[in-house]
Amino acid sequence: MLARRARESRGVISVNLTRAESSERFWGGKARRRVFGLENFVWLSLGLLVCGFPVAAQRPPEIPAAPGTEASAGSRPSDLQLADQQSSGRISGRVVDQTGVAVTGATVKLLREDQSQNQEMLTGDDGQFSFANVVPGPFHLTITSAGFATQAFLGNLRSGENNVAPQIVLMIATAVTEVRVVPPQIEVAEEQIREQEKQRALGFIPNFYVSYVPNAAPLAPKQKFELAWKEMVDPVTFGLTGAIAGIQQAQNDFSGYGQGAQGYAKRYVASYANTVTGTVIGSAILPSLLKQDPRYFYKGTGSKRSRVLYAVANSVICKGDNGHWQANYSGILGGLAAGGISNLYYPSKDRNGAGLTFENALIGIGATAAANILQEFVIRKLTPSASKGDPGNGAKSFGPIGRMLSSFVHEGD
Repeated sequence: MLARRARESRGVISVNLTRAESSERFWGGKARRRVFGLENFVWLSLGLLVCGFPVAAQRPPEIPAAPGTEASAGSRPSDLQLADQQSSGRISGRVVDQTGVAVTGATVKLLREDQSQNQEMLTGDDGQFSFANVVPGPFHLTITSAGFATQAFLGNLRSGENNVAPQIVLMIATAVTEVRVVPPQIEVAEEQIREQEKQRALGFIPNFYVSYVPNAAPLAPKQKFELAWKEMVDPVTFGLTGAIAGIQQAQNDFSGYGQGAQGYAKRYVASYANTVTGTVIGSAILPSLLKQDPRYFYKGTGSKRSRVLYAVANSVICKGDNGHWQANYSGILGGLAAGGISNLYYPSKDRNGAGLTFENALIGIGATAAANILQEFVIRKLTPSASKGDPGNGAKSFGPIGRMLSSFVHEGD
């Protein structure tokens, strides 16, 4: 038993010794690790300090900013270049003519995309010009001077550049003169009359007092008399007058003239006198004094009703030489005058005074309206030589056909 207790005592002492040794090894190793780590940290810090001194020694000293400028952390080289490009420059040059002589007082314009930068100046005595403080960029020069053709020059101004344009030579301007020949109205009217004098219904009946040209030129007084003379001496006028006198004699109209050759001659002269007085007074004298056009202007367009109304109205209205519509005083007064004069050579028993004169004048107006209707719808088709001008509005006249119609009723008993 004593021996067992002794072994147990040795076992306890051995266990305790083992724990004591383990604890000593643990804490001893840990202490050594801490000491070793501290030494490493100290040496590392000393190494960094030693390496940092050369770098700090090599860093260049900072230069203080100049007065009036501000250092910006965001400044870049491109910003500085852009500012440099905006430096203004100068554009200059010299303007001469083809012989090399300086052109003084030429207008030189500097044109830019930004119109607010446009400039203008005149060349000096030596032909020089110079634009200062010009913003860089493309530019356009135009040079003008009286008697010379306009010249232009394109260029591009760099920053701070003194751009001298090549010598600009102005060429003599080519004179271009446009001459528009407008014949006088009297010549235009003369040409239109020549065309009218070719107008013959059925190829032989004169149809001179009708115009197929729109807005025909007004006739001068001389032309009105010439047209009247042309109608009075036309062979057809003499032939129709003879036919009228023969019909009157066959009906024994104006019996005071008698029969036979003498009676026929008197009727012929009276009928022709009516034609002459009516034409001269109604188509020449009064139209010249009152400035009215004695012609009938063919309408040719619109409905039949409008054309009939136009033809009838033109027996009492006409167009003045000024182109405005007005009452046809020339035609109406001409008919009355011709009727009054006829009382001088009609047989005494056929002179019924003013009453018959006004009655015959009214009948003459009706005959003219009928003749105008024929002009609108029939006679144009029977007139192969009618003017090819477009129909237009115009005035009225007692044309030859109207007067021929009125003569049958004007001279009867």
